[in-house]
Amino acid sequence: MNEARQTHWDEEVDLLVFGAGAGGMTAALVAHHEGLKVLVCEKTDAVGGITSTSGGTTWVPGTSLSTSAGVPDSVDDARRFLASVVGDRGGDEAREAFLQSGPAAIDELQRISDVKFVAATAHPDYVTGPGAAFGGRALAPVAFDGRLLGGEFARVRPPRKEFMGLGGMMVARTDLDALLAPFASTKNFSRTLAVVGRYVMDRLRYPRGTQLVMGNALAARLFYSLRKQNVEVRFETPLIELVIEQGEVTGAVVEQKGAGKKRIRARRGVVLATGGITRHPVLRKQLFPAGAQPLSLSPDTHTGDGVGSALRINAQLNDGHDSPGLWMPCSILRSGDGQDGVWPHIILDRAKPGLIAVNSRGERFVNESDSYHDFVMGMLRDSENGGRKGGSVPAHLVVDAAFIRDYGLGLLMRARSRRRIASFEKAGYLIKGNTLAELAAKLGVDAAGLERTVDTYNRDAAQGQDPAFHRGASVVNRFNGDAAQKPNPCVRPIGPGPYYAVTVWPADLACSAGLAGNANGQVLDNNGDVIPGLYACGNDLASIFRGTYPGPGTTLGPAIVFGWRVAKYAARATPGSAGVMQVDPVARHPRATV
Repeated sequence: MNEARQTHWDEEVDLLVFGAGAGGMTAALVAHHEGLKVLVCEKTDAVGGITSTSGGTTWVPGTSLSTSAGVPDSVDDARRFLASVVGDRGGDEAREAFLQSGPAAIDELQRISDVKFVAATAHPDYVTGPGAAFGGRALAPVAFDGRLLGGEFARVRPPRKEFMGLGGMMVARTDLDALLAPFASTKNFSRTLAVVGRYVMDRLRYPRGTQLVMGNALAARLFYSLRKQNVEVRFETPLIELVIEQGEVTGAVVEQKGAGKKRIRARRGVVLATGGITRHPVLRKQLFPAGAQPLSLSPDTHTGDGVGSALRINAQLNDGHDSPGLWMPCSILRSGDGQDGVWPHIILDRAKPGLIAVNSRGERFVNESDSYHDFVMGMLRDSENGGRKGGSVPAHLVVDAAFIRDYGLGLLMRARSRRRIASFEKAGYLIKGNTLAELAAKLGVDAAGLERTVDTYNRDAAQGQDPAFHRGASVVNRFNGDAAQKPNPCVRPIGPGPYYAVTVWPADLACSAGLAGNANGQVLDNNGDVIPGLYACGNDLASIFRGTYPGPGTTLGPAIVFGWRVAKYAARATPGSAGVMQVDPVARHPRATV
């Protein structure tokens, strides 16, 4: 805490934003549009944070885009859905603010900037319940041509290397089938030539491909919009501490590369959007389950700068309720040079028929086709109940040879080449056993348990059933399965050997724990009162879903909407005021906590 005793400032702006991810850049864009002088300070040398390495899907119910796509969505339906998913965990007022503001926030972003989305016609919510949607709520960022940024293209954080082909080429999901089977048809071959040809030309001028999709496209569109509107983004300028005068945050001290420490006054407030606590050396150990602590998908620089600085001035920490993190099961290809490949198992294999996940006892423990977050919650629950020797951290995805041919497994895409399969075996990523007992021995799991589990699973799978975990019963299960597999797109027997497995570990893709805030993103202190002049959005603000994961993009959706709400409030609030602006009826509840 820096209780200022002088009025000297090196610089003055209206709104000072820390972090150039989706939440921070949205807040900056909207505040600039409202007439404020804005400065964005980014700790690293690139924008995007975890947004740039994400799938980019943004969950916002009831937008006009859903109507345009022919799958009109309703805020009322979303309200009923969230009531069933979140239940009595609290945070009702903040979620209502999100629901009421979401459509307006998306409409305005599309109108005032180059941020463009399209509503997915088919991308179901992850949880079944009243008001759940099959399409319309999940918004996908439109692909972006990185060449528009010129030399500034290098300022966009690249996606994970595992998500790029040929050393730097992003591939849209709609192109994946063509590139995996280029000679299957004339159409596939033509599309492959177009995608690869564009990439080859890009590499003559750029360090990677400029056809950006998913979260990389969203980050680039936000950055391009800031650049077009002359909003300054100051790189390699981390937050050192907040400046507080008479109980109000009036600015911050930064460490600017090449210029040393600077005191920057923020007349309308400071916005914390630094990526959350995923890499905070103390809070990670304090809040995260032991089994989920070793691996993270967030950038190494997400060390909790924003949250830590707020805690030092008595801000309130919300532990995320059901879970401090939002999870992804990941397999690891060890490289020996410190450049391990980490593969998030999102939808390409787990939901497909003929795969089971087992723990060290050789037993199934979860519906393998459920969302990545719910899959890992199953891992963590089983480990807590069974202990480290009997739990599911790590877990193992077990398949037969036909599964690898049809669907692939982790980093090994659909493979018919014995040589290619053998290369992953040699690397220790793919474990092979001619019998289940041999596979179990190599994995270190109970052989009798694994054989019993496969026998039971196969008996039920022959009838297209899964009485143990009801795989294929939900809409999202069936959507991510294989429609050609009848009668259950998520279930088929595991055939004769050889058998294969990859090992998966829990990793956080974002955090649910964060700063407690109200419906306008104002940070609250430990008494539940507003800290004037201090705001948070993105992962620095605790999740409005209280540790649940309702649907695709339920981190980016609130990040953008609360970035919008913060900017709207900061533009209209009287400096020094601790009240809550009446942006909408929900804003009349100043103590509505996130």
